Amino acid sequence: MSDGRQSPTAGGGQIVVSGLTKVYRNVRAVDNLSFTVEPGRVTGFLGPNGAGKTTTLRMLLNLVAPTAGTATIGGTRYADLSQPIRHVGAVLEASSAHKGRTGINHLRVTCAAAGLPKQRADEALALVGLTPAAKRKFKGYSLGMKQRLGIAAAMLGDPRVLILDEPANGLDPEGIRWMRGFLKALAAEGRTVLVSSHLLSEMQLLADDVVIIAAGKLVRQGRVDEVVGSMAQTGRVRVRTPQGDELTAALAADGVRVTRDEDGALLVEGADAPAVGRAALAAKVELHELTTERPDLEGVFLELTAGKAGIR
Repeated sequence: MSDGRQSPTAGGGQIVVSGLTKVYRNVRAVDNLSFTVEPGRVTGFLGPNGAGKTTTLRMLLNLVAPTAGTATIGGTRYADLSQPIRHVGAVLEASSAHKGRTGINHLRVTCAAAGLPKQRADEALALVGLTPAAKRKFKGYSLGMKQRLGIAAAMLGDPRVLILDEPANGLDPEGIRWMRGFLKALAAEGRTVLVSSHLLSEMQLLADDVVIIAAGKLVRQGRVDEVVGSMAQTGRVRVRTPQGDELTAALAADGVRVTRDEDGALLVEGADAPAVGRAALAAKVELHELTTERPDLEGVFLELTAGKAGIR
């Protein structure tokens, strides 16, 4: 930027959460949580409903006081940032604005309150593709448009850190694809991007790293490919056959675990596809499908968080 504002990477944008805890009455919503989020990368913040994701983000942004622990952005607590809007952009829910205000007026009011140049409102609207709706009143915005307006407001200060809670809510497939490209581009500029989402297939396409929590505790953190690779459904084979009972018995005799999927296919763990094929041949079982399941983030997530639902 040419108006003298701090660049996205100035001062460092690493997020560090250390021993963060939040107790509501006698319930630990967040329990001794520690993780880091690096600049130049998109980090997915994942967990079941009630896992403590939103509470963690609110503590990070000084909207909720922690019971214990610390959360810093670039080495500084959010409450101690001199001009937060220039350092951190955040969207924790769809943008809220006066129903009678236009999108551009909403952003200009925010600029005036924050001491930002008025033209940043126009630039931010263009950034999120809302220029054609600039003069439309907020009450006429769809949920997806409200999400985009919220992101535009978060980008007004050209922050080095962006924190988003379920940003894809209300977006159609085209909007989700736009969001993916937009956030990846911000990370490529060296910004820190932390995104909470329940859309696990999208997170596998978007995120470089993931932080997975359950019941307020850290379950796993790392690069997406490493997390998926380390917890993949190793040796899990999908089989379709009209002789499911016979094949199950043949495999069970060798100590191989077989379960049925919801669609009736057999799921085999503990034997690879060639071994299953040999067992089927020996038992004279006809096979209609024999495939090795590829690892994905959704399967890993479900495995890591099974039985660990949090507060609802």
